[in-house]
Amino acid sequence: MTKPLILEPQKTADACVIWLHGLGADRYDFMPVAETLQEQLLSTRFVMPQAPSRPVTINGGYEMPSWYDIKAMSPARAIDEAQLEESAAHVIELIEEQRGAGIHPSRIILAGFSQGGAVVLHTAYIKWQEALGGVMALSTYAPTFKDDLQLSASQQRIPALCLHGIYDPVVLPVMGRTAFEYLKKWGVSAQWQEYPMEHAVLPEEINDIGAWLTQCLR
Repeated sequence: MTKPLILEPQKTADACVIWLHGLGADRYDFMPVAETLQEQLLSTRFVMPQAPSRPVTINGGYEMPSWYDIKAMSPARAIDEAQLEESAAHVIELIEEQRGAGIHPSRIILAGFSQGGAVVLHTAYIKWQEALGGVMALSTYAPTFKDDLQLSASQQRIPALCLHGIYDPVVLPVMGRTAFEYLKKWGVSAQWQEYPMEHAVLPEEINDIGAWLTQCLR
C-alpha cells in the first residue's frame, strides 16, 4: 500500500491516532482536522493511511480509493469481507509499527470516517485482542457486527465515540445508531452524538473530538 501520511506532534510523541478516510477520498482528507487537533494534543502523532484504488461495484465498477468493495446498498450493505479483512490487517500492522516506535496500544486511537469507520470498528472489536486507547466512528456503520458476537474483556474496555449527521443520505443515521447500540449491549463505554449535517464534518464535531481525545489520552 501507499505509505501513510504521518503528522508528528510538537513534542515527543507518546500517543497516536490512526485515522482512515472514507470511500473515494485519500490520506490527505483529514489532514487539516489533524493539524487543528494537534494544537491541543501536543504529543499525539497522527497516522493517515491510504486505501488502495479498486473497482467499486455500486459505482459501476469505477476504480477509486476503497477499503473494500461495496456490492449492494440495501437492505444492508453487501461488502467484500475478504477486502475488509485485508484492510483490518493493515490497520493492525500500523498499530504494531507504533508499538515498535514506543507507543503502547493503550495510547493508540483508531478513527475512521464512513467506510474507514467500518474498518476501525471491525479491527477494534473483532480482530484486535489487546488494549486500545479508543475508537472514533464518524458517519459510519458496522457491517460485521452480529447478534452472536461476544467481546473479550480487553475489547469491552475500548471506549468508542460515535458521531453522525442527522441528515446523512449516504450512511443513514439508523445504521450508525445500530453500531452504537451493539457496542452498548456488549458493555463498551460508547458515546453517541448527532449533528445538523449530512455526510460531512462540522467544526462543532471537531471540538467534541478534541475534548474526547484529550480525556482518553490524559
